[in-house]
Amino acid sequence: MLWSKYRVGGLLGDKMMRPMRLAAIASLLVVMLSGCQTADSNGVVRTNEPSKGDVTAFGDAFDGLKTVSDVEYYASDQAVAEAKNQFRAENYGNAGALFYKATQLAPNDGVAWLGLAACSDRIRRFDLADRAYARAFRLIGGTPEYYNNVGYSYLLRGKLQDARSNFLKAYELAPNDPTVANNLKLLSSSVKNLER
Repeated sequence: MLWSKYRVGGLLGDKMMRPMRLAAIASLLVVMLSGCQTADSNGVVRTNEPSKGDVTAFGDAFDGLKTVSDVEYYASDQAVAEAKNQFRAENYGNAGALFYKATQLAPNDGVAWLGLAACSDRIRRFDLADRAYARAFRLIGGTPEYYNNVGYSYLLRGKLQDARSNFLKAYELAPNDPTVANNLKLLSSSVKNLER
């Protein structure tokens, strides 16, 4: 072995060189792998996203090709679908956990936040519902579903005037929605029951 003739320090020198070689290889790997990810302004890490002007291995431009950011299905979609099933089955705790998971997977999913708020209403955690409704409003705005859900939340709390104003906003946006119409009837029956 030619290499063993030139080893400096014999066995003790070899033991001291191994950790240094291992550290050098590890730091080289970290430097090489750190160039594979970029961060959005949202803090979401996207891997292998093409930059403007990049070309494929065949010399084509990336314009028009689907990338990770263009995908229409996200991991939160499955959690939202299962959460809706649990909500329909009146398993509000399970549905809430799944909607929470969806909000963690996709923090900008307004439907997941709205579902989390509705589940929080059903388990009478109105403090959590208020926070989730605020986040949902920032993401999806004043939709009929939003106002209807907020109105129902106030109905559950016994705040009938607030419930009525939100139901009326939902009714203005979607006058043919049967859910909104049913909630307005439910509100009027609640008022009649209070008057007795």
